[in-house]
Amino acid sequence: MLEKLKIRIKKNSSFVSLIKKNTEIVALGFLIIITIVSTTYYNNSKKKIYNNYKNIISNIYLKKTINHLFDNLEPRFKIINHKITNVETFDNILSLYFIKDKEIEEIKKQLSNKVNLNKLNTKHKIKFTLDQSNNIIKDFTFQISNKEKIYLKRNLDNKFNQKILVTKLKKNILYKENKILQSLYKSATDKKIPANIIIEFARVYGFQVDFQRDIRKNDTFQIMYEIFEDDNGKIFETGNIIFANLKLSGTNNQLYFFDKKGSKGHYDEYGKSVKKALMKTPINGARLSSSFGMRKHPIDGYNKMHRGTDFAAPSGTPIMASGDGIITRAKWCGGGGNCIKIKHNSTYQTVYAHMKNFARGIKVGLRVKQGQIIGYVGSTGKSTGPHLHYEVIENGVKINSQKLKLPSGKILNGKERKLFEIQKIKTDVLKSELIIGLK
Repeated sequence: MLEKLKIRIKKNSSFVSLIKKNTEIVALGFLIIITIVSTTYYNNSKKKIYNNYKNIISNIYLKKTINHLFDNLEPRFKIINHKITNVETFDNILSLYFIKDKEIEEIKKQLSNKVNLNKLNTKHKIKFTLDQSNNIIKDFTFQISNKEKIYLKRNLDNKFNQKILVTKLKKNILYKENKILQSLYKSATDKKIPANIIIEFARVYGFQVDFQRDIRKNDTFQIMYEIFEDDNGKIFETGNIIFANLKLSGTNNQLYFFDKKGSKGHYDEYGKSVKKALMKTPINGARLSSSFGMRKHPIDGYNKMHRGTDFAAPSGTPIMASGDGIITRAKWCGGGGNCIKIKHNSTYQTVYAHMKNFARGIKVGLRVKQGQIIGYVGSTGKSTGPHLHYEVIENGVKINSQKLKLPSGKILNGKERKLFEIQKIKTDVLKSELIIGLK
């Protein structure tokens, strides 16, 4: 037993001795263990912190709260653009934005010398800068026309200074030409010719050309018209068609614009006015779908006298007044749907039926000009599809509009004829220059 104890003591003494001899190694191992443990703890703590942060920023409620705060932050000054409708008054418009009555009256006072605020229309526009902290207007712009505005600016005395802003426009003349492949309207729009110029072109030729029968594929047109643009090249409005040519089956039909008091209008190359009492067709881009005379009614199914001419066209196609006159009917006409009747003189009246709707401002008693848009093609009343039913009444009797013989227009003579010939030469020279410029 004693021997065993001695041996054990000896072994322990050897272990202790070994430790004493290798103190540096032991210390190093201890440090390594501490480092590993502390690093693991740090990494775990870091991971926990990151996950907590991630959870916070991904919190859907926090996101909603932050988004709500930013969405509801509005700038102090807000720019308001308001396009006027026919049913609005000036006071009502500003009241929508909680403008004080006193301020409304001050603005009205500033505008009253240039604008009749009791007769606002869709051409007028309002733009102003609103201080949302106190609902005070800092500046105010009233657009009178395409090129004229009234500008009000609040000064340091809390009063408005007024300026009239006029956009200076310069006249330019454009030349366009194209083949007619589908319709005149389509070929013209392909050349980016404005819609009002196309309508005027159709009106001018409507006295002598049947757009449904006379125009063939590969016929051509030429047109020179005025535009008015600002210094940046923005077109504000169009002017007159100063030259036009509709080449039908190889035959030219040239027209020149002549502007002299009492003789303003379009004339052929011989100085003869194209204007007649009534246009041959009051619609462009349509086809003759049913002539005047006996026919089997498409709905009733029995033979019946058709006392008008039908022109099939897409719904919404503009319908023009075929002559100057006064509207005597503009209402629902039973089987005729929405219809308009115009009295041109003591001899002639015209009727336009199955309209989709009337043009803005059309009413009984209104005086209309030849070529003015009065409504749009539809299929109201007894109708199988969109078309215009057109009637001409002569001395109370409905007649065939396509066989109507009307007197020729005015012929220029004397001094007017000389002036016209000079104008025609100038126009031809300008046309040649523009054609060369296109090539």
